[in-house]
Amino acid sequence: MDRLKDKVAIITGAGAGMGRETSILFAKEGCKVAVFEINEKDGMDTVSIINSNGGNAKFWKVDVSNELNVKSAVDDVINTYGKIDILINNAGITGVDKKTHELSLAEWDQVFNVDVKGVFFCTKYVVPYMLKNKKGSIVNLSSIYGTLGSHELTPYHAAKGAVFAMTKQDALNYAKDNIRVNSIHPGTIMTPLVIELGSRMEGGLEAYNKIMNEKHPIGHAGEPIDVAYGCLYLASDESKFVTGATLYIDGGYSAM
Repeated sequence: MDRLKDKVAIITGAGAGMGRETSILFAKEGCKVAVFEINEKDGMDTVSIINSNGGNAKFWKVDVSNELNVKSAVDDVINTYGKIDILINNAGITGVDKKTHELSLAEWDQVFNVDVKGVFFCTKYVVPYMLKNKKGSIVNLSSIYGTLGSHELTPYHAAKGAVFAMTKQDALNYAKDNIRVNSIHPGTIMTPLVIELGSRMEGGLEAYNKIMNEKHPIGHAGEPIDVAYGCLYLASDESKFVTGATLYIDGGYSAM
């Protein structure tokens, strides 16, 4: 229960799905959690769950695509907790499902502003505090679509590919500073958003599950807690010799 004892983590997109599960798990392991979330109700619900179970979490309303908002929130986390040991760059959107020649600039920018700029801004303003602390762990949530092609979601593929490449670069840049940077690449994870999207397709959620189950060699889609445990390992001192790594949590999808 103390794998993250006395550590402080910023987790973006912490109001639901993988971000919420990671926040709850980190708090159970002794971590103080700064919940960064654009949806105030979702973020406060995460904080309430953690604090009602004896954990320590506080909420910051943050739009990760807004540089000044990110800087202000990060500085306030320092004022509140005194340090930042862990950054989980989880916030992201999928955007529209169009091919390159069909995309508008606004549709492209919408995804990159959150999925890429969000990682950039949070890393940019957290790293100086990690440098002062002489250690840190950054976990970037990419996707299997960050390294593999598919028939859908072109801007999402490109954005998650950028996160994958940025992870490698930052891992090398900060290795000598004892700041580790790794990426997690989930397959289909049954978050509330995915469940909602699946429910809209022809045949509903049952039909969606059948398709997804067939795509993953293990025979089923993942759950948010599966990703949360990957984040926990990479955030903890158990992974002190791990940086620049690419962790697939995808039921074997990327092995095909």
